[in-house]
Amino acid sequence: QVQLVESGGGLVQPGGSLRLSCAASGKILGFYTMAWYRQAPGKQRESVASITNDGFADYADSVKGRFTISRDNAKNAVYLQMSSLKSDDTAVYYCYRRQGLSTSWGQGTQVTVSS
Repeated sequence: QVQLVESGGGLVQPGGSLRLSCAASGKILGFYTMAWYRQAPGKQRESVASITNDGFADYADSVKGRFTISRDNAKNAVYLQMSSLKSDDTAVYYCYRRQGLSTSWGQGTQVTVSS
């Protein structure tokens, strides 16, 4: 079983930046994809960005050019650098890991964009 713990959420003004971190622990072997999802109040959870083991990244259209996902395989960690934040980015952000049919979710971290 793999555990994921997010950190770095908080309150930020529109136009500001935040960096989210996610650390994985447990039995971690082989290749896996990591991703960030988010869920705003009253909305479904949606994919924000994903990154494969060899660094191929993919983004939702709503965050392209503003968010950057990265990972450190040696630390079993994934990061989400968020810039030019908008009020629409307000949500709980979840870390996600997929390896074959096995998936794991973090507990989520709140990001609030407000003046």
